[in-house]
Amino acid sequence: MTFKKKELGAKGEEVAVSYLKSRGYRIVERNYRIRFGEIDIIAEQGDDLVFIEVKTRSGTLFGSPFESVTKQKQKQLSKVALEYISKQGFHDRPARFDVVGIELQKGSETFQDAAVELLQNAFDLCYGN
Repeated sequence: MTFKKKELGAKGEEVAVSYLKSRGYRIVERNYRIRFGEIDIIAEQGDDLVFIEVKTRSGTLFGSPFESVTKQKQKQLSKVALEYISKQGFHDRPARFDVVGIELQKGSETFQDAAVELLQNAFDLCYGN
């Protein structure tokens, strides 16, 4: 079975939400969008505010899910996160970025067989351009 890119991403986010909840994360927002970007999931874990990027792959032809979170992508996510922090008044709250990588196993037709990996504190807030 092959998934369209948008369908693959949406299903991957569902898997990520279930996985994160099982690890004690409390989901606050999904698909938070502003003019210069989007954050897939915003959650809380303990006192931390966690901005989560979900990357789903159906194969390794284009590399691992984590390889697609480039410095440019990190800067974009940081801008969105800083805007969210500002709007919510969370300036003194600890925050971090996590990345959830999801890979469908070769020959898999469902997400039941997906390999899920969580990279906590994947990068620091990027200030500036």
